[in-house]
Amino acid sequence: MAMLTTADVKLSALPPATGRAGLRGVLASEFTKLRSVRSTYFTIAALMILSVGISALIGFGQASNIHNNPWNKAGTDATQLSLGFFFYIGQLIIAVIGAMIITSEYSTGMIRTSLTAMPRRGTVYLGKLIVLTVVTLVVSLVTSFLSFFVGQAALSGSGVSASLFHSTTIPANVNMSPPPNGNGPPNYTFIGTDVIHASTVLQAIVGTALFVTLVALIAFGLGAIIRHTAAAITVVVAVVCAGGPLNLAIRPYLPIYIVSHSLSATTPLCRPGAASCWLSAWSGLGMLAIYAATAMVLGALILAWRDA
Repeated sequence: MAMLTTADVKLSALPPATGRAGLRGVLASEFTKLRSVRSTYFTIAALMILSVGISALIGFGQASNIHNNPWNKAGTDATQLSLGFFFYIGQLIIAVIGAMIITSEYSTGMIRTSLTAMPRRGTVYLGKLIVLTVVTLVVSLVTSFLSFFVGQAALSGSGVSASLFHSTTIPANVNMSPPPNGNGPPNYTFIGTDVIHASTVLQAIVGTALFVTLVALIAFGLGAIIRHTAAAITVVVAVVCAGGPLNLAIRPYLPIYIVSHSLSATTPLCRPGAASCWLSAWSGLGMLAIYAATAMVLGALILAWRDA
């Protein structure tokens, strides 16, 4: 019987590696990481369910309030009522995704594996940034539109609901006086009107989604700088919610005031005799984009300079 020796065994050589790992591969890898983690689905589900559900509850509550106290129609911003929970609380929920997409790799040590597979740190950082931006923008737009439509459905019949398809009119102010006999509802007279244009409503809906997306990008940049999930989220909350007894001249440039005034459908940007005026919607979003860009650039520099 013939015997095979080691010299007779010929191993087939593997084909030579071709091409070069690039951004496309990083994007595929980062998207796989994001969608393979259950916390991503839980966070997005919590964001959408809470935002839409609270929008409905607020709408029903305001409709009941107006039914019992019709003078409360004056100055009611139905668009902001529907989007309020999303841009005040939803931004903080989605900031968790923004921070964790990079801080989770530092906490597990996975960042070293990622940088071994792709030594070009800038490409890894850009891949994470693109995936985060696309996912958060899509989720934010869907949530913003759903919150608006559900909230306006709850407000239907109240006389203040807004529309994406036609302009609506609401009373601007109200003049109230006590009832003549001291009992019963007060006398009231509406003064002036506010016309809520469909374009203004669309601007508020899309602007809110863009605002929430920019907050996620700020969280991403801070996550790259701080490299710790809880600390990054804490700083994001401090940055986004900064307000209170601050100089009136700088308030229009703070995130919390940009979203509450610049994206309002009824609040005037500038009142007579005011110490400062609020930024327009696009100027406000531009200011937020500058904050986000600053955080992301600093994060990229720290990733490039510091050891993983």
